[in-house]
Amino acid sequence: MGSNTSKGVEVAQAAASEPVVATGGATGAATAAKPKCKACCACPETKRARDQCMVERGEENCTALIEAHKQCMRDAGFNI
Repeated sequence: MGSNTSKGVEVAQAAASEPVVATGGATGAATAAKPKCKACCACPETKRARDQCMVERGEENCTALIEAHKQCMRDAGFNI
């Protein structure tokens, strides 16, 4: 009984751990596409760098990293 549900969870976790790949340079196409994961799980590299910078230096000194994370989120299909 429990094996069927655990297999579904494993598949969901595997799908969530796959990297999100942008398909094309047009921003219109990226915003029309549905995101493949939740916002909290998208762009972990830029999110980590942005958060660390904001803690150490403050938001006003991290605008480049903030914008890089926003662009990554847009490329992943989020409307930011």
